[in-house]
Amino acid sequence: QVQLVESGGGLVQPGGSLRLSCAASRIIFSRYVMGWYRQAPGKQRELVATITSGGSTNYADSVKGRFTISRDYSKNTVYLQMNSLKVEDTAVYYCNARDAFLSSLNYWGQGTQVTVSS
Repeated sequence: QVQLVESGGGLVQPGGSLRLSCAASRIIFSRYVMGWYRQAPGKQRELVATITSGGSTNYADSVKGRFTISRDYSKNTVYLQMNSLKVEDTAVYYCNARDAFLSSLNYWGQGTQVTVSS
């Protein structure tokens, strides 16, 4: 069974930084587009960033220039470096893995809470 295990969430002050990690197991990591999504209270889940197997990245406008997504093939892990955090970045962050060739193979992690508050 595919597993995506997130870590790295927590409480941080505005302007601070956090790095989220998502370790994937039981998938052919190189086949998958990896992504981070987030859901704030009362709002729909939204895309934060994605990265293809070739390293192409895509970001939501709201995080461009502040967040960086990367992946480590030796560890089957995807990261989200979040800098200059804002109160409006507060949400549960979810890791996503989508097979690039068969989109029906789509998996989610359990989510990790990020709270930006003074």
